[in-house]
Amino acid sequence: MKKLFLVLCAFLLAGCASGPLVDKSLSARSQDSRVRYIIIHYTALDLTQSLRELAEKGVSSHYLLTDGAAPKIYGLVDESQRAYHAGMSSWKSAAQLNSSSIGIEIVNPGWRSTPNGPVWAEFQQTQIDLLIPLVRAIAQRHGVTPDRVLGHSDIAPQRKEDPGPLFPWKQLADAGLVLWPDAAAVALQLPAFESQLPEVAWFQKKLAQHGFAVPMTGTLDAPTRKVVAAFQMKYRPSLIDGTPDAQTAALLAVLTVLPATPDKAREH
Repeated sequence: MKKLFLVLCAFLLAGCASGPLVDKSLSARSQDSRVRYIIIHYTALDLTQSLRELAEKGVSSHYLLTDGAAPKIYGLVDESQRAYHAGMSSWKSAAQLNSSSIGIEIVNPGWRSTPNGPVWAEFQQTQIDLLIPLVRAIAQRHGVTPDRVLGHSDIAPQRKEDPGPLFPWKQLADAGLVLWPDAAAVALQLPAFESQLPEVAWFQKKLAQHGFAVPMTGTLDAPTRKVVAAFQMKYRPSLIDGTPDAQTAALLAVLTVLPATPDKAREH
C-alpha cells in the first residue's frame, strides 16, 4: 500500500512539473512560421575556432558549414530556437533579426590586410554545393522569399562585411533563392545614369527602399559609403569602394522596382 502511495505521488508530481494537460486536437488556421529571414555569414576563423566560438561562447548560429576536403553541415541550434548571430541588425521595417531569422555560418577566413589593400578568401565550390540545398530547404520550410535571403553586411552594414565580395550570390540567384536584377534591364538603365548621376539623396532613398538602414542626410558621409559598399559587395563586387556611380544607380533602379514581400504586421 505504501509503495502504491509513493507511485501515485510521483505521478502527480510529474503532472505538476509538466503543466496542465493541453488538448492539441485543434489548430488555428491563421498562423505561419516566425522565421522570415535567412542570414549568411563567414566565420573569419578556422574550423576549430569556429566550433568553439559558436558552440561554447556567447554567439551562435543554427548551422555551421565547414571547409576542407569534405565539407559538412553542423546543426548547432534547432530552427525553432533563437540563435545569436545577427546582433544589432535591421532590414526594411524589421529590427533585431535574431528573433526572426535562421543564421548560417560558413568557415572562411574572410580577408587579410596587404600593402595593396584587403585580400579576400574564396569560398570552396563544395561549400556552395552544400549551401544551396540547405538554403532551399530552410526557405521551403518557413516560406522565406528570395528578397529575405541576406548577408550579414546587408543587415548590419556599419559593422559587418561578411560574407564579403567573393561570396557567389549569383549562384544562389540562379537557383531561385536570392533577389537579382535582370542584366538586360540594368544595361538599359545605365546610359541615363552615365549621362546624369543622381544626387546622394536619391541613392540614400533607393538603398532604404531596397531594405538597408541608411542615413537620410543628402551627403556622402561615412555611414552612407558603408551602405553603398555593402550593396556593391553583393551586386557589383568588382568595385566596392562605396562610391555611388552609374552602375550602382542602374542596379538600384532595377532592384527597387522588383516585387518584394511586404513586412506584414503579425499582430491584430
